[in-house]
Amino acid sequence: MDRAPKRAKKVIVVMPAFNAEKTLERTLADIPRDWVDEIVLVDDRSRDGTVALARRLGLRVFVHDRNTGYGGNQKTCYAEALKLGGDILIMVHPDHQYDPTVIPHLVQPLLDGDCDAVFGSRMLGGRPLEGGMPKWKYLANIFLTALENAAFYMYLTEYHSGLRAYSRRYLESVNFQANSDDFVFDSEIIAQGVLHKMVIREIPIATRYFPEASQIGLGRSLVYGLSILKTLVKFKLHKKGLARFEMFSGGAGSPGYKD
Repeated sequence: MDRAPKRAKKVIVVMPAFNAEKTLERTLADIPRDWVDEIVLVDDRSRDGTVALARRLGLRVFVHDRNTGYGGNQKTCYAEALKLGGDILIMVHPDHQYDPTVIPHLVQPLLDGDCDAVFGSRMLGGRPLEGGMPKWKYLANIFLTALENAAFYMYLTEYHSGLRAYSRRYLESVNFQANSDDFVFDSEIIAQGVLHKMVIREIPIATRYFPEASQIGLGRSLVYGLSILKTLVKFKLHKKGLARFEMFSGGAGSPGYKD
């Protein structure tokens, strides 16, 4: 799958950036450009030279006037990429923790119309502990993934990877603008997709941890875990008609959406 196929769909990489100056060029060097039509970077009020570097490298750059958080950054990423006519949107972290050379494997199932989203899975990639994942994070990942599979009645090997590709249909079907601005955004957008009967596939990816790669510590991880449990409860209540939550109503991806 080295050579990019001729395609009618526009592929856009979105990069939610925060203090990524040291790793941005390394990440860009690994993106197979013949599979990508455009790269969009959204800077979440970095304190280093991320914005200047991204502009110098010729990326389309959007800058937040305040720090909105990881989820808030993704909202801008997807909204702007949809406005640019993106049909397939790939999230690539500019901290180089995830390997963007696998982009062809993320994109091809979406080009073929086999699914609505493709996620990279470190569990499918094998030996995540040897790749540097802390043991407590590995065990928490397995535990939360088991709960999410049970709640959604489907099977994924990992729900917490940051390397993902979404179809335009997926993002226009779900109300991602109603999601959290924090890390739980990643689980909320999956819950929304499940409710809207989106088809999700996985591909194996390598695990790599190093000093420059951004990651959350134990305290934030506990908050993240509790937020996921809260999301699962909301999902169940909404699906059973016992409560209504804005995040599970309508779709915020298309311009002019109102709920």
